[in-house]
Amino acid sequence: MPFIYLLVFLSPLFLLGKEEDASLTFFGWSDQHVKTDGNVSKLIPFVAAMNQMPGTPYPEKIAGNVAEPAFVIGAGDVTEWPTNAAMRGYENLLKNNLKWKAYDVLGNHDDGGRAFSPTMLDWSKRRHGGLSYVFEAFGVKFIALWSKFDPRGKPFQPLTKEALNYLREQLVKTADGQPVVLFTHLCHDAMTNRDELVEAIGDANVVLVLGGHYHYSSVNKYRGLNFVQLPSPKSKFTEFTVFRITSDRLFAMPYDFVKKQWVSGSRKALDFAIRFPAKVLSK
Repeated sequence: MPFIYLLVFLSPLFLLGKEEDASLTFFGWSDQHVKTDGNVSKLIPFVAAMNQMPGTPYPEKIAGNVAEPAFVIGAGDVTEWPTNAAMRGYENLLKNNLKWKAYDVLGNHDDGGRAFSPTMLDWSKRRHGGLSYVFEAFGVKFIALWSKFDPRGKPFQPLTKEALNYLREQLVKTADGQPVVLFTHLCHDAMTNRDELVEAIGDANVVLVLGGHYHYSSVNKYRGLNFVQLPSPKSKFTEFTVFRITSDRLFAMPYDFVKKQWVSGSRKALDFAIRFPAKVLSK
């Protein structure tokens, strides 16, 4: 094959590789509520839809197609109550069905509430090295922030002092200007001490706060912080949220895989400019 034709033939592959290298894609969901007997049948269509999502065109205003995600984030309440069967059911679903790595932070259902059980807490420690933990991708630091929920309290509660202290400790270790994504179980509407969160963040470049707990997808902004609430398979909706981070923008929008359409409208989509320090992008 002549060299010029070889270049023409391969150029789409090179372009695709460059496009994928220049962005980070990941998916988000929450509140899977695996039943105590380990039945995950309701979750299987969601996982299958995630597996089939790459290649789907973005909305017209967002160029290109959905790339392969680097991972899937879960914002808590993996289980309805933390039995061993529920833990194994979810773990097997991730291992045998989902194509990509999953990062979960636990919710109020996952420690058993007033009928405490350490099963899911021990699972998170084995899987992620702790209940709160950190990882990095595409120059972005991701902080999983576990906050102990008071089972005697109301559905809306504050992030604990321990959680906020962990956050401060991790942000001190973060490079100046490095983008940070937090994910925790309490969503914007359920978090009663958002001001304390803002103060704990200070001047850090936190571009996104992900939560679950209330089961429906939504986007909110509070004192400069962008909050995205992840949808739940337990709700009436058949959605998960798609995120794309490039060198200068962050996009998030739910996708309804039954209707095969993006979920738009008030408090649903997020598309805004972000900044990376040059030393992070050059790595």
